[in-house]
Amino acid sequence: MEAMVKKYQQKFRKVRDEMNRWDELQSRLISQFRNASSIIERLQVLQDPSNYGALNCIDGIRDEVLRKQMESLEINFLSMKRTMEEFHGIVFSIEKIHRDSKQQIKGGSSKPNAKQLQQRVGVKPSLVDCLDGLLVLYDMHHSEYRLKASVVSALSALTLKPSASDLCALQQLLVDQPNIPKEEVQFIFDIIFAEEIC
Repeated sequence: MEAMVKKYQQKFRKVRDEMNRWDELQSRLISQFRNASSIIERLQVLQDPSNYGALNCIDGIRDEVLRKQMESLEINFLSMKRTMEEFHGIVFSIEKIHRDSKQQIKGGSSKPNAKQLQQRVGVKPSLVDCLDGLLVLYDMHHSEYRLKASVVSALSALTLKPSASDLCALQQLLVDQPNIPKEEVQFIFDIIFAEEIC
């Protein structure tokens, strides 16, 4: 059992690496979202000819400025789409680690019984602790990915009818990551790596 637990701890190290990548992507997505929000907020101002003052004498200035802003917004949306694909890759990776871990127990040459699955060796976690921890981490990241995808989709819908309060609320949802409570994640890792903390 101890050897299997060590293998699971290796899997958790991979998950932790994926979660570090997640944090990097989170920073990137927030930056991309803020840039897109700024452009969306500017669009209304730029559509009003009275905001151009003396520049109105330049033929086609308003259309050209709007076109450039829309191009920038499109580039920003493409960047967010790529970032979301990377988030999805992390969710898929965590799911695969969990699925492979379950399969490893079911398909192993010496299948552990229910008592062995619950058994702990010293401060090491049980196999059930490992499987449950992986499942919880997958569920958290999967739910958070789906929320982020909804927020990004809602942002593109706001392009036509922007609302400062809606933009602010959506941005706050991205910043908060409500489906990944840091304390719960830390608790899972504390259980899995208990002997390293002691």
